[in-house]
Amino acid sequence: MSNKKKNFLHLSESNEPVISIISNDFDDGDCYINEKDLKEELPILPLRNTVIFPGTSMPISVARKKSLKLIKSVNRLKGKYVGLVCQKDAENDDPESADLYSMGVIGEIIRVIELPDDENVTVIFQGKRRFRLTELTQTEPFLKGHYEIRETVPVLKNDTEYKALLDSIRDMTIQMLRMYGEPPKEFIQRLKSDVVSSLLVNYCCANLPVSGTEKQSLLEIDDDKERAYRLLVILNRETQMMEMKLNIQMKTREELNQQQKEYFLQQQIKTIQDELGGNPQQADLDEFRQRGQKKKWNKEAAQTFEKEMSKLERLHPQSPDYSTQFTYIETLLDLPWGEYTKDNFNLKNAQKVLDQDHFGLEKVKERIIEHLAVLKLKGDLKSPIICLYGPPGVGKTSLGKSIAKALNRKYVRVSFGGLHDESEIRGHRRTYIGAMPGRIIQNILKAGSSNPVFVLDEVDKVGNDFKGDPSSALLEVLDPEQNSAFHDNYLNIDYDLSKVMFIATANNLSTISQPLLDRMELIDVSGYIIEEKVEIARRHLIPKQLENHGLAKDVIDIPKKTIEKIVENYTRESGVRELDKKIAKVMRKVARKVASEEKYKKVIEPEDLHEYLGAIEYTRDQYQGNGYAGVVTGLAWTSVGGEILFIETSLSKGKGGKLTLTGNLGDVMKESAVLALEYLHSHSQYFGIDEKVFDNWNVHVHVPEGAIPKDGPSAGITMVTSLASAFTQRKVKPNLAMTGEITLRGKVLPVGGIREKILAAKRAGIKDIILCNENKKDIDEIKPLYLKGLTFHYVDDIKQVLDIALLKEKVNEPLDLSINEEKVAN
Repeated sequence: MSNKKKNFLHLSESNEPVISIISNDFDDGDCYINEKDLKEELPILPLRNTVIFPGTSMPISVARKKSLKLIKSVNRLKGKYVGLVCQKDAENDDPESADLYSMGVIGEIIRVIELPDDENVTVIFQGKRRFRLTELTQTEPFLKGHYEIRETVPVLKNDTEYKALLDSIRDMTIQMLRMYGEPPKEFIQRLKSDVVSSLLVNYCCANLPVSGTEKQSLLEIDDDKERAYRLLVILNRETQMMEMKLNIQMKTREELNQQQKEYFLQQQIKTIQDELGGNPQQADLDEFRQRGQKKKWNKEAAQTFEKEMSKLERLHPQSPDYSTQFTYIETLLDLPWGEYTKDNFNLKNAQKVLDQDHFGLEKVKERIIEHLAVLKLKGDLKSPIICLYGPPGVGKTSLGKSIAKALNRKYVRVSFGGLHDESEIRGHRRTYIGAMPGRIIQNILKAGSSNPVFVLDEVDKVGNDFKGDPSSALLEVLDPEQNSAFHDNYLNIDYDLSKVMFIATANNLSTISQPLLDRMELIDVSGYIIEEKVEIARRHLIPKQLENHGLAKDVIDIPKKTIEKIVENYTRESGVRELDKKIAKVMRKVARKVASEEKYKKVIEPEDLHEYLGAIEYTRDQYQGNGYAGVVTGLAWTSVGGEILFIETSLSKGKGGKLTLTGNLGDVMKESAVLALEYLHSHSQYFGIDEKVFDNWNVHVHVPEGAIPKDGPSAGITMVTSLASAFTQRKVKPNLAMTGEITLRGKVLPVGGIREKILAAKRAGIKDIILCNENKKDIDEIKPLYLKGLTFHYVDDIKQVLDIALLKEKVNEPLDLSINEEKVAN
């Protein structure tokens, strides 16, 4: 080989980079081989992604164990010829016959280089003759196989076409070499010489920057002239690719610093996109323009859109502000400006939908129908703000869906539970990173119309901190006089919310600010009575759970009396959420029996509930009789419905007349007890009570279930009756309950929760109920069906209460309340 070399990068047999060597001497003698040194079997060395051509020299890094054994074995012999064959899959570490190309080159070992600290061996091979591997005869300790020498079809000496081919190959090779860098002058001069040799083609084939598969196809061509044609095609293709890369680089070339590298790469992509015939940014801008022309903008929105579009067109796509501006315009276009769904004014259909989805709730349904009627007549009624308040699980949120269905409007819901940032409602200004519209505008986007039914869930759970007061931001949203020009910080344009029907829900009105309450129409969604819960279970819950559990309608039957027992003994709530869970539990048990093909009772009786739901969880308080003085039945309202409670009074001798209150009572209830005692003390002569009793007997008032907090003024008349019964030892009228607030003058005041209290009394077996005269209006609103068997006594004064409640008959063993001065002194 000559001393002048030119190096190119290849992959070796170990898949490591190696340097290919191009000789400057194009002499056919390089391919001479002494056939006497060849044997029937030839050692085979598999190569990864490397193809050697006859007449070329190349260093190969040998790393595989079999290959190392082959090199050591051949190196000890005189004949140093090895069959060099490229493998089809470079990742295969142990190739077999099917994994190798059949065409290879017999290579002569020129030199073996072993480094002391390196396990690999570098071997310089010179390609001699092509051969075809017919079969492998040995796989261990290295590969050997039978072969046959493949001769090439020579080219005639005077073939001018072949000479022109070689000239073209020289020119293209020199052009490509100069693209990679300036090659040695001696090598260029040698290439330009008039030497005609097939080895020139082989050298060019060996050093092409193409894949091993393509080089292998060149090696397998028998005709030298055909190989030269194929080589020229590949050279042309690779040269054009290099020129295109250089053109892209020339268009974007400038003095680059660290910050400009990313810009440079993006410009290359842009140039490629231009070559492909399109700029995606421009396509987006054109689409925005087309969408903007179809929008029903108001004047302000149209002007803002044009202004922001002009700004976007001036921004560079790689600018940090581009994505912010792009998102803003996209939000403007997605908003349903002036787009409304058509309301359904069929009042009968609306009533039917509401009745189908919810049982009871007559006030709410009536209010919705009224709104529809006015909207139908006037056509431009500003949507009122309705606030449904009541205990959990009574259907406040689900009412929104039914209203949207009845009105044929879109439905959206946003929960305000735990919200404490004003920006969640008004949106963030675009100057902030990650700015977005507030929840109001976001849900208008989701609805796709400007007149949806918008449920503001849990408005009583809104908090406030250093980030602002969200409830104050809601004032603008929920004011029909202001929300026609709602201002979102992100949009920075007024948006019309006057056609939106807002429905707020809350559990407790006391936590809602007064200005916000003032803007809403309050509708009390009180808890369901047992009869209503039974109907809801039959009409809605049981069919829903049958479907959820894959059961047919006739698989199971739950009668009304069974549902009633589930309500009374397994749930304690105002709504029906817990009832739904208990019915689902029953359905799971039934589904298991059906799936297991077990026998079961189709009709679930009340006594069967222990099998399905376990032991009874809750028991209702029942009337306990009037055998004791000082025990009176009162009526109470709780978040899970009405309850009866007992107020017990006992007397014990002691100087000073101490009053003790137990039963986890709140301040208001404690004050009611003090008030009752003071009233009796000041009117003791009227009721026949010795005044000295108040100084010589201690009073203890207790309300059972001491673990449960109790508060409120409604137990006032019950406290008075209990104390009066204890002091006079007179019996209380049987099957009597009462509720009402008292004053120090003896007046009886009205209280709330009458509906729930009356139903609780009826369940407990009460026959007579004492109420304030002003509570008569609440009784008139209750269906007569629920009042059957009850007698109401309406009073204005405590004296009337005691006249009705206390009998002249005393208990069997009354306390001796006479005052013995000597005993007291002792």
